Amino acid sequence: MAAGAAASARGVPHRRRNGRARVRERDEGGRLGADEGGRLGADEGGRLGAGELGGDLGERATLVQFSSAFCAPCRATRRILREVVGVVPGVAHIEIDAEARLELVRELGIVRTPTVLVLDAEGRIVRRATGQPRKADVIAALGAAV
Repeated sequence: MAAGAAASARGVPHRRRNGRARVRERDEGGRLGADEGGRLGADEGGRLGAGELGGDLGERATLVQFSSAFCAPCRATRRILREVVGVVPGVAHIEIDAEARLELVRELGIVRTPTVLVLDAEGRIVRRATGQPRKADVIAALGAAV
């Protein structure tokens, strides 16, 4: 009985946060920039570009998905993001294999897959979601980028 209560106490908050786009505490004005060491795989303005991401940015926004090979939620996230890209003009989707790009993963503080970064037209990170997001949450997060 106690084990079930402990599991519920941990699981309920986890499920509520899973896949939700949020601004992290270190964001300033809703945008992540380079930290004191100039990290985040970004230029001095805190921007990520085609060189770091391996694909072109969208005209209005870019959805960057960090995935791994054996991640079932990553496949569902890919499908959701492709649906959003098909509905919202000027938005691109770039999927990055987290295992192949460990340096970028570390610099951006990616700790689990799937993780989705929402970038504005200049490549600044405006939102971050971990876990499988809902389509409505992705569209709402794009509102901060466009």
